[in-house]
Amino acid sequence: MRIELEKRPRASAFYAVLSPFIALLLTVIAGGVMFFLLGKDPIAALYSFFVEPLLDVWSLHEIAIKAAPLILIGVGLSVCYRSNNWNIGAEGQFIMGAIAGAIVPVVFHEWHSPLVLPLMLVFGMIGGALYAAIPAFLKANMNTNEILSSLMLVYIAQLFLDWMVRGPWRSPDAYNFPVTRDFAPEAVLPEILASGRTNLGFVFALAAAVLLWFMMRYTLKGFEVTVLGQSERAGRFAGFSSRRMIWFSMLLSGALAGLAGISEVSGNIGKLQPIISPGYGFTAIIVAFLGRLNPLGIILAGLFLALTYVGGEAVQLTLSVSDKVTRVFQGLLLFFVLSCDTLILYRIRLVFPGAAVPAAQQGAE
Repeated sequence: MRIELEKRPRASAFYAVLSPFIALLLTVIAGGVMFFLLGKDPIAALYSFFVEPLLDVWSLHEIAIKAAPLILIGVGLSVCYRSNNWNIGAEGQFIMGAIAGAIVPVVFHEWHSPLVLPLMLVFGMIGGALYAAIPAFLKANMNTNEILSSLMLVYIAQLFLDWMVRGPWRSPDAYNFPVTRDFAPEAVLPEILASGRTNLGFVFALAAAVLLWFMMRYTLKGFEVTVLGQSERAGRFAGFSSRRMIWFSMLLSGALAGLAGISEVSGNIGKLQPIISPGYGFTAIIVAFLGRLNPLGIILAGLFLALTYVGGEAVQLTLSVSDKVTRVFQGLLLFFVLSCDTLILYRIRLVFPGAAVPAAQQGAE
């Protein structure tokens, strides 16, 4: 006996919209079972995880802070995935954007000017785009699998950051700790509300989502992304270049990941250190799919995944569970989203040995 997936002749639009909500429900149920097996009250744990952070102003600001990089990276990845270019290395582009943007406040720390912060943001976008250009070049010119090349580059970026903060950029005032100089006040993203820490990074994320939604819906470039993603052959007939699309989508997603990186460092950390991300680049993949690769849907998905970070920290403190609970929830969510999408697009068939071969298949043979 073997299992086969048979493509449905027409996917249900209703279930395609309903799929993320089904996945969320299944994730909550599976999470409740997990807490029960850990010997914790499932209702109290789920309340602390998903509801309690929404009742506190400080927690709402933390959700916005954590949602900003997820939304920025997620909307960039949505363009990649809709064009059939699978950038899995946004985490590395996030880190390289942070490093490139930090050149100004770390290397030129004595320069104080209103231009410091804009230059940091521009350098961050350039750094992320240039790092994404590596897998783009390899795919466009050598037909290299961008999934593997972009993923492997993540670990190079992580090691490069670790070397920089322990070596050339280590602060002389940090008592030998692996950190850079603290950023000067003009190199820090300003807060947008007096009630908490939410900074301009969240505004950048919302602006990027709206602009890319407009591009995908109302411009020729958005139409090109959709056509090439669904059928490269049809795109060639329309005069679109898949090679140019590789460069466009990868550079765009890399630039937004780099902007997320320097915004995170400038707005929330204030310096470079060995770890600047809890895995935003990988979590943003879940955000992109949960948001149905729609930039406006990605805003909601980013806020929900940010809630899992804040809720995970709350549960860790109140119920004394592992800090890996957040990762488990995020992994369950991705699993259920992909599973629901698979069942929408395909039927599962059990094929037994000696079963009659369909007439259509016999004719094909």
